[in-house]
Amino acid sequence: MNSAEATPPLVRFDHVSCSYGNGPVIENVDLTVARGEFVGIVGPSGSGKTTLLRAMLGSVKPVHGSVMWSPSLRVAYVPQLETLDWNFPVTVSEVVAMGRPQRSWWPRLQPSEKSEIQRVLEHLGLAGLWSRHIRELSGGQQQRVFLARALIQKPDLLVLDEPTAGVDVRTRHEVLHVLADLNELHPDRGDGESGIAIVLTTHDLNGLAAHLPRLICLNRNVVADGSPSEVLKPYFLERTYGAPMEVLQHGGMPVVLEQGGDELRLRLSRRGA
Repeated sequence: MNSAEATPPLVRFDHVSCSYGNGPVIENVDLTVARGEFVGIVGPSGSGKTTLLRAMLGSVKPVHGSVMWSPSLRVAYVPQLETLDWNFPVTVSEVVAMGRPQRSWWPRLQPSEKSEIQRVLEHLGLAGLWSRHIRELSGGQQQRVFLARALIQKPDLLVLDEPTAGVDVRTRHEVLHVLADLNELHPDRGDGESGIAIVLTTHDLNGLAAHLPRLICLNRNVVADGSPSEVLKPYFLERTYGAPMEVLQHGGMPVVLEQGGDELRLRLSRRGA
């Protein structure tokens, strides 16, 4: 279904299988990520989403097939916030500085590096938080700090693992809008190219995945790949999640209902009446 290959891809998976020793976690995965794409990967827990990201980053080697990267590709990674220790005594600027090339140790930042950090913080709406401890920030601010740490590397490809896990609706919308802005154009790159390509995993089918330009359904292998309107269909979702699901159209958007969603279905039908 995917036709986004007008230019050579940033990353190409050819028949990739990865294993940790107990059978394949992902198997015979074929996919490409083109410059400027915005891709969401959905699937149940244990479907191989994080392993696919690790293979994309080069931290997991395929046992079969190959992963190929565009020459001089710059990739940055944003981990799940739930995996981080928020009691570690570190400030906003120190977190962002961890993403820069390690030519010197903190706090010996060059003036140009300080300016670059400040510019990225301002771009993400974090101006004035330079010395704030990360545990004092809201969920949306914390996520943007780790985005800033990634952006200081001036990546071509930004990889995020569950960027909206455990956050409220407002923070989820905030993160999605920031990512959309970065995908359209990142002014700090200064090369006149399109925005940063983004690949993320998510469990949030309705709040996040349905709003993305391209979705990949993954359950060890690629079940479907295309736009939300192509991918969020009962047949593909049942093959992905192993359970019956219903998809309604509401306000021009697909809404996924698990089995037993009669109450929500009734409410949506009343709104459209």
